[in-house]
Amino acid sequence: MPEESALEFPCDFPIKMMGRDSAEFRATARKLVERHVGPVADESVQTSTSRNGRFVSVTVTIAATSQQQLDDIYRDVTANDDILMAL
Repeated sequence: MPEESALEFPCDFPIKMMGRDSAEFRATARKLVERHVGPVADESVQTSTSRNGRFVSVTVTIAATSQQQLDDIYRDVTANDDILMAL
C-alpha cells in the first residue's frame, strides 16, 4: 500500500540545502536535485548567503511527482558531505 502524504502530486516543492559558500557547493546542490528531476531552470534556483558570507543556502523548486521522488532526493542530499543541512 502506498505511503500516505499530506501533499497532492504533482506540486511545486522547494528543496533547501545549506553548505559552505563556494561555486562547487552551488553546483553540487543543483546536480543532486537534477539527478532525480532532470535539468532545472535557472529561475527555479535561488541562493542566499549568510550574514558572515561563509555559508549559502540553495533552494531548488521542483515539480514534485511523488513522495517517493522527494524521499529519494532527500536521501541523496543528506548523504552528501558538502550538504550541512537540508530542509
